[in-house]
Amino acid sequence: MSTWTESELQSFAPADDFHVSPYREDGTTPGTPTFIWSVVADGNLYIRPYNGPGSRWYRAAIAQKAGRIRLAGAEHEVAFAPADAGVLDVVDEAYRDKYSGSPYVAAVVADGPRSTTVRVTPRRTGR
Repeated sequence: MSTWTESELQSFAPADDFHVSPYREDGTTPGTPTFIWSVVADGNLYIRPYNGPGSRWYRAAIAQKAGRIRLAGAEHEVAFAPADAGVLDVVDEAYRDKYSGSPYVAAVVADGPRSTTVRVTPRRTGR
């Protein structure tokens, strides 16, 4: 499994332009980009669906396990996987820190979104 470079993670951490496009059923066509919040925590990139497991992009990401993201002004081919339960508290804190002051933070750290935390890793080709 590939990992993000330290430089990439440093550019991702403050960025607030995350768009996720899991692949469609054909496994190669990206879906419609959806704007969501993202955080860097414990040396990894994480996302959560605001609406929890009913979110369309979330269901596609888990089913297809791959897609494309746009973040920090660049596009990346990525893999999606459910986050390990052991990092959820750290991810919660990262959301609280990054988006402090937003009235939506409480919803993003609630049980539904929390249970659907996704780890996003790069899919590197030709390296």
